[in-house]
Amino acid sequence: MKSFLFCALCLFTTLASALDLHETHPYKVKKLNYLEINASINPATYNYLEENFKKMSKQDNPIVIIKLNTPGGLVTTTKDILTLIGSAKFPVGIWVTPEGASATSAGAIMASAAHILVMSEGTNIGAATPITMGKDIEQKDAKAKAVNDLVALVRSLSKARGRSTDQFEKMISEAMSLDAREALEKKVIDRIINSHEELLEFLNGREIVVQGSKLKVEIDSTVPVKKYKMDPGQLILNIFANPTTAYVLFIIGAALIYFELQAPGGIISGALGVVCLLLAGIGFQVLPLNLGAMGLIILSFLLFVLEIYITSFGILTLAGLASLLFGSLFLFRTDNSLIDLERSAIYAVVGSVALYVGFISWYFVKTYRKHKDMFTQNHHEGIITKVNENNLFQVKVNGEIWNAKSDENLNTGDHIEVTHQDDENLILTIKKKA
Repeated sequence: MKSFLFCALCLFTTLASALDLHETHPYKVKKLNYLEINASINPATYNYLEENFKKMSKQDNPIVIIKLNTPGGLVTTTKDILTLIGSAKFPVGIWVTPEGASATSAGAIMASAAHILVMSEGTNIGAATPITMGKDIEQKDAKAKAVNDLVALVRSLSKARGRSTDQFEKMISEAMSLDAREALEKKVIDRIINSHEELLEFLNGREIVVQGSKLKVEIDSTVPVKKYKMDPGQLILNIFANPTTAYVLFIIGAALIYFELQAPGGIISGALGVVCLLLAGIGFQVLPLNLGAMGLIILSFLLFVLEIYITSFGILTLAGLASLLFGSLFLFRTDNSLIDLERSAIYAVVGSVALYVGFISWYFVKTYRKHKDMFTQNHHEGIITKVNENNLFQVKVNGEIWNAKSDENLNTGDHIEVTHQDDENLILTIKKKA
């Protein structure tokens, strides 16, 4: 009897699960979130998406729309983003916008994973063939493997989203590119959308599948809208992660270190070169982000110390402040980091250091000017103690004996006024006091 009841319970559970897979659940959207990618796909892009996806996972029934305009980027980062979208428990849409925008290369691969995919008029998607250099057999084989891997990936994703698998395959294997109208006709995208209002109208009643569950989106014009921008650290990292920027920084850094080796002793060019190489290493992903950030922070304090011993007119100090700021903003940006460094703390620390350095600099300048004024005899008064030949004199000014010259005929005991001090030859130019 117990065996019969157990079998009946298992059968009921199995049938309930099967029915649940085909059941459509209402999904009342309580917050519409906009993210924006307007650059290459790089680690900064992933960090931006991951950080905000974590925030949205705490919201009640959110939906995310990523406004996308990208020329492409790193395949490794793109795959991480695909995993991020696939693991999201809320709908994720991609909107290729505004007019003139494109989702090419890595952007097209990323678009294949979206639960909702729309485009604005005048945009395009595709051309996702991996780029390779050279023509030898090994590189051709490597490219073929990369193409096959990406083809299998986008076919799987586009099939899961109910889109044309053949068209996404051609974007990779044949570098095919489609405009918005063509993409709609060939079932690559879900709709052409040109405004926020059109998007809301399209989303309302839309049925999608998120992690195996069928959802029917319910949304209206009163839904709260939240736009998320990249924070300063992500913006700076996004610039340095650009391959062109990283390459230029690497060349500049190498050149500065070369100059330092050619004319050692100045330190300034070498120090700036190290800063550039660290930033380039982070951009090339040769250095792990946290390691590169710590290197920049340590380097910043070395530069502050060097400023004490080397006259750089503030260049080393500025380089140190830049290193401290960039290093602090990049710290704890890795995927597995459990620490979140508040930006307010970063700004407070960097601001305090800058204020301290500024105060010390002001104090030294003030002291230097005061010291200089103490030893400048201009406009001071004195008396002639001795007359030499050729209108040369010895004068006593502020208790000190100076050599002096004048165009006037002066005698011992005459009171004079200093009109100029020659610091190089230590000779005063004087005139008789009126």
